[in-house]
Amino acid sequence: MKRGKKYVEAAKQVDRTVLYDKADAIALVKKCATAKFDETIEAHIRTGCDGRHADQQIRGAVVLPHGTGKKVRILVFAKDAKAEEAKAAGADYVGAEELIPKIQNENWFEFDVVVATPDMMGVVGRLGRVLGPKGLMPNPKAGTVTMDVTKAINEIKAGKIEYRLDKTNIIHVPIGKASFTEEQLADNFQTLIDAINKAKPAAVKGQYLRSVTLTSTMGPGVKLNPMKLA
Repeated sequence: MKRGKKYVEAAKQVDRTVLYDKADAIALVKKCATAKFDETIEAHIRTGCDGRHADQQIRGAVVLPHGTGKKVRILVFAKDAKAEEAKAAGADYVGAEELIPKIQNENWFEFDVVVATPDMMGVVGRLGRVLGPKGLMPNPKAGTVTMDVTKAINEIKAGKIEYRLDKTNIIHVPIGKASFTEEQLADNFQTLIDAINKAKPAAVKGQYLRSVTLTSTMGPGVKLNPMKLA
């Protein structure tokens, strides 16, 4: 894969043989984020879980103390009083069955997170095939299937992120922007790691955090010492 000049220059600053500690890794990732836009800083965490087993799944959500730096568009499936509550709480879109054809047939995806009241899950379930692969399906574990739509919306707008294993047992999540201070990124990262450590399935044997890498949108990955994060 051919890399751009900026990437190659930035990559020279990263020693591939070193497992950095948290503070050094964050400083280095910020330094390597040289794009003209405010790059997102992401954490990629490879776990010792085998996601094929139900008792080794990891899925949850955590509110990052400094948010993600991204404006999140929220779609809420709710009716009547709950729909009014969602609008009042600042949801970007609120609706019910009428949104199904818009999403299915018109390929409408002007939203980043979907929240639904439990009574609407029968309706939302019909969208499983389109929302599921995009990671947009509401889930009780992530707090996105709830009667308390105000709380859900407030938390998401405050910087709540969802984490889950992908098919290769890796968790990919944003922890902020390159414009954040090192302290803000460190706080967000530690909050995420604490949540993932707490979510460790009892069935997992051996080393839980196998590798932890921080990277910016356009920059090289910086590996941390996972033993220091357990």
